[in-house]
Amino acid sequence: MTDPNYKRVLLKLSGEVLMGEQAFGIDPGFVTELAREVKAAKETGLEICLVIGGGNIFRGMAGAAKGMDRAQADYMGMLATVMNALAMQNALEQLGVPTRVQSAIEMDKVCEPVIRRRAERHLEKGRVVIFAAGVGAPYFTTDSGAALRAAEMKCDALIKGTSVDGIYSADPKTDPSAVRYDTIDYDTVLAQNLKVMDASAVALCRDNKIPIVVFSIRERGNLARVLQGKGTQTIVGTPTVKVATAPKKKAVKAPKVEKTKAVKKPKAAKAAQA
Repeated sequence: MTDPNYKRVLLKLSGEVLMGEQAFGIDPGFVTELAREVKAAKETGLEICLVIGGGNIFRGMAGAAKGMDRAQADYMGMLATVMNALAMQNALEQLGVPTRVQSAIEMDKVCEPVIRRRAERHLEKGRVVIFAAGVGAPYFTTDSGAALRAAEMKCDALIKGTSVDGIYSADPKTDPSAVRYDTIDYDTVLAQNLKVMDASAVALCRDNKIPIVVFSIRERGNLARVLQGKGTQTIVGTPTVKVATAPKKKAVKAPKVEKTKAVKKPKAAKAAQA
C-alpha cells in the first residue's frame, strides 16, 4: 500500500476505547497511551483533529431504550463526550502537546465554543483540536459529528480507531466466518448496513469525498503505521471505475460479384424465329 500523504486528518475514537480494561469510565493510564499515539502521529507533521464518543460514560440511545426521553438522553451523552475530551486534553498536554477543546454546547468555563476559523488557526499553530458534544443537537451520533467536523475542517481523511482491525462482513466476535475488507465503497457499506458508522455519517463523507479509514487503536503504534499507509486497515472510498474499451472490429471484405456471361441461343431457335 502506498503512502496516503495526509496533511490534515480527523481521528474519531469510540468512548469505550478510553475504558482500557475497565468495565466503565476512564482509565487514565490507557488515555495516556492513546495520547502518546496521537503525539507520535503529530510529530510526523500532521495536523490532527479529534472527536471522542461518550459510550464509556453514558450513551443516549441506551438511555432512551430504558425509557428516558431521547433528546434528554442525547444531551447527557454530549456532556459525556466533553468529559472524555478534557481527559484527552490533559493527557496530551502532560506530554507537551498543546491542545484545545471546542464544544458544540457552549461552556466557556472549561472549553471554547466551536468556531471553524479559530480551529483552523489552532491547527496552523501546531495545536491538536478536540471537538466535543457532537453536533450540539440530539438525534445525531458522534460519528455524524466527526463527519461534519472533517468536512468543515477540509480533512484529507476520517480515521476511525476501534477495537477491531477493520470492517467485516459480519461481527467477527460472534461470526467466525466474517471476512475483513481491505477496501470497500460507501454505497456498499450503506447497502449492506455494515456497522462501521451510522448511515448519515457515511453519506456525508461520500458526498464530500472524504475517505474513511478503520483500524484498531488498541494495537500500540498502529495509528502511525496506518497514517503511513501501512498496518491492517479498511479504507472506505469511491470505487475505481474501469472504462471498457470496445474490441476492434476486423475489416470485412465485400463479396466478389461474378460477371454474368451472355447465353447463346441454339441454332434451331434462330431458324424458328426466321
